[in-house]
Amino acid sequence: MTLGTSASAPATAPPDRPQRRRSDAGAPGASTGERTLNVFTHGFLAVWAILVAAPLLWAVLTSFKTDSEIFTSPWSLPAQWQFGNFARAWTTANIGIYFVNSLIVVCASVVLVMLLGSMVAYVLARYEFPGRGVIYYAFIAGMTFPIFLALVPLFFVVQNLGMLGTYQGLILVYTAYALPFTVFFMTGFFRTLPSALAEAAMLDGCSHAGVFFRIMLPLARPGLISVGIFNFLGLWNQYMLPLVLMPDSDHYVLSQGLAVLAANQGYRSDWSALFAGLVIALLPVLAVYVVFQRRIQDGLSVGAIK
Repeated sequence: MTLGTSASAPATAPPDRPQRRRSDAGAPGASTGERTLNVFTHGFLAVWAILVAAPLLWAVLTSFKTDSEIFTSPWSLPAQWQFGNFARAWTTANIGIYFVNSLIVVCASVVLVMLLGSMVAYVLARYEFPGRGVIYYAFIAGMTFPIFLALVPLFFVVQNLGMLGTYQGLILVYTAYALPFTVFFMTGFFRTLPSALAEAAMLDGCSHAGVFFRIMLPLARPGLISVGIFNFLGLWNQYMLPLVLMPDSDHYVLSQGLAVLAANQGYRSDWSALFAGLVIALLPVLAVYVVFQRRIQDGLSVGAIK
């Protein structure tokens, strides 16, 4: 019996060793694959960053050149930095007026859409009532509706309201345009917030409006900042809606003003002022993204983790 036991022990021990070797040999292969994937993703991101940043950098450098330098040496640094291009674009080309018009319309629209969108999203996320799903999916369908199909109806609606060519008409249309995405984003965010605080406030005698404005809205601040930034960037770059609904040249927004300035270059050949106007239009977008980049990431991660 002792011999059988001692003889069987060596027979069972060796099979474990090759298995350990195989598992240990597989680890370098897995780490090599991960390193290859990391190199590929980082390389792709680097190429994408170059493709995005290179045109912006070229436009900024071109805005400091003279018209002759733009055509004779488009890829070189300016021989002398022409800061007067920005002053000429701001005053002579009326970019300053268009900039202020865009600021008024976009800021008012973002404030209005954030207020209305968060209220609608809170009701859809927190209250049970008949037709809630229909209303929610109607907003989702609004995100997929092509804006080109709504231009003609919008024109006649705004004209019948007497708001064609006014700030008020464009602000209302901008608000309706950005409302579906805001409701979709904030509905998912409000569903992640805890209900205990709202229930405790209701027990203390707080009204539904008080719960929303005093408790839920401050808790949803990361989501509000994120969706507000997305709305600002999208509305600032909007061109089709103001092109149809803002025929008054005194109330042109920045995208319209740049289009007019580009069309006039065939007659005046002031390309340096055109590039200066493009840089002026880019500055608010870049500033908002750079300043609030961390807030965007925090808002998205909070909504996903909770």
